Amino acid sequence: MHITVFVPEQAVIEAISPPYRLFTSANQFLQWQGKEPLFEVEFVGLTKSVAAQDGEYEIKTHKTIDQVKKTDLVILPALYGDVAMALEKNKPALDWLKSMYRNGSEIASLCIGAFLLAETGLANGKKCSTHWAYYDQFRAMYPQVEVLDGTIISDEDGVYSSGGANSIWNLLLYLLEKYTDRNTAITAAKFFAIDIDRFDQGYFTIFNAQKNHKDPEILKAQELIESKFNEKVTVDELADYIAVNRRTFERRFKNATNNTVVEYLQRVRVEAAKRQFEASRKNVNEVMYEVGYSDNKAFREVFRKITGITPVEYRSKYAKVV
Repeated sequence: MHITVFVPEQAVIEAISPPYRLFTSANQFLQWQGKEPLFEVEFVGLTKSVAAQDGEYEIKTHKTIDQVKKTDLVILPALYGDVAMALEKNKPALDWLKSMYRNGSEIASLCIGAFLLAETGLANGKKCSTHWAYYDQFRAMYPQVEVLDGTIISDEDGVYSSGGANSIWNLLLYLLEKYTDRNTAITAAKFFAIDIDRFDQGYFTIFNAQKNHKDPEILKAQELIESKFNEKVTVDELADYIAVNRRTFERRFKNATNNTVVEYLQRVRVEAAKRQFEASRKNVNEVMYEVGYSDNKAFREVFRKITGITPVEYRSKYAKVV
């Protein structure tokens, strides 16, 4: 199987080497099992030498894109720095990527390599994941692509994507298992010390209040929610607060924040709970009551939906106080 790691201009070095290392190492793991090596892996770029980050690194490519007419999988590492500038520098690769897909290649983006994937149009009408910090920018630039909020990997019609930072390894392991077997993927996960079954990046997300919009009245409602999240605040009360009817309020709130009012309140409460778990000795019930919940089951379900793990697991993982 032929795997092409496209080395983009203005790339993140930490996203370039993992796919190469994983699939070349997988050949060794297969040999340990008495099997033949499966993967041929190469770096491909616009030029024979590509500078990464701010020029701190230089990657020697095996081929340039004009030398690659067919491959099984193209991997798009994360871009670095100004996204618009990075996309402009890699514009010559767009037609090549589209032709690879048309010729049967699968395409996988890592982290904010999703922008390069979306720029080709190949993700239009599909679900796509990227780093949580870039959700708003990605949605604004590519409204025809559905962003999977908090999901680490997507898999649709031979187009794959991963969430933020180290979660690129989860997509790579997912692909390795798909192309080989579970045993090989587990061996790789152990070798590289990766949690193979982590499929949500929600508990890495810092809730940033989604205030980057131009609706001052909705901003007032957000601030009221955040100041009274531990009290019972109804949608009707919030609508009255900014003097609009409920239906109009819910529509404007969704347009401004990309969340329903209930979803937003849940996220604010869960973020408050996360901070309590990180910095105090309080147990789950104590935190639950402090952030406005009285039903343990409801609290656990909402917390898990947003973070991907239970309150107990989160406290164990991130508590600063033992």
